Amino acid sequence: MNSIFTPMQILFFAQLKDATGYAAIELPATAPLRGDQLWSVLLERFPALAVHRTSVRLACNQEYAGPKTLYCPGDEVALIPPVSGG
Repeated sequence: MNSIFTPMQILFFAQLKDATGYAAIELPATAPLRGDQLWSVLLERFPALAVHRTSVRLACNQEYAGPKTLYCPGDEVALIPPVSGG
């Protein structure tokens, strides 16, 4: 259940985990954020993510997010780096 008192859970995978030093963080949020706003917050805290921004997909609550997605308090947001197969 979303609540203004519930932080967003931000998940980092692969090289993003290395860039931030975290597999996951809690991000305080009191209002929904657009994708560009969320990126601004993350880049302020983790400048090393800047080189990955253009190739990373965002997922919200285990579904890929589109350009109009709003990220709300209580949401689980995953930063998904490019995946190569083998």
